[in-house]
Amino acid sequence: MKQTQNFKNHTIFLKGFHGLLSLGILALAGGGINYFLKENADTSYPALLFILISVLLSIIMWYLRIFPLKAQDRAIRAEENLRHYALTGKLLPPKLRTSQIVALRFAPDDEFLQLIERALNENLTRKEIKKEIKNWKPDTYRV
Repeated sequence: MKQTQNFKNHTIFLKGFHGLLSLGILALAGGGINYFLKENADTSYPALLFILISVLLSIIMWYLRIFPLKAQDRAIRAEENLRHYALTGKLLPPKLRTSQIVALRFAPDDEFLQLIERALNENLTRKEIKKEIKNWKPDTYRV
């Protein structure tokens, strides 16, 4: 049986992506810097290539994470807009930020509308919104 999702356990740490890949890139950069500091003319070019590759891999890793999250944020915005419309007959207030809407996806229907009002009136952050949710509605499809 899966553990119930809540504020404390809703984030995911992927050992292979966040851990192994990050450590590999860090090791490549560290090795390149170490190689470069030896001040040998024969090793400076490969050392700079290692450093460049580690920088490029870091950029790739960043975009591999950000692009799917942006697409999911758009989908969540549409889903929550539909949920709000089903509950109220109106679209979400345009002043709600995407980060607030993404946080509101964890709120059950009976807490959803109150949290929207509070998010607008008190300018709640996504972390504050998530902390205010009493009966967490899990989102297990987030990447």
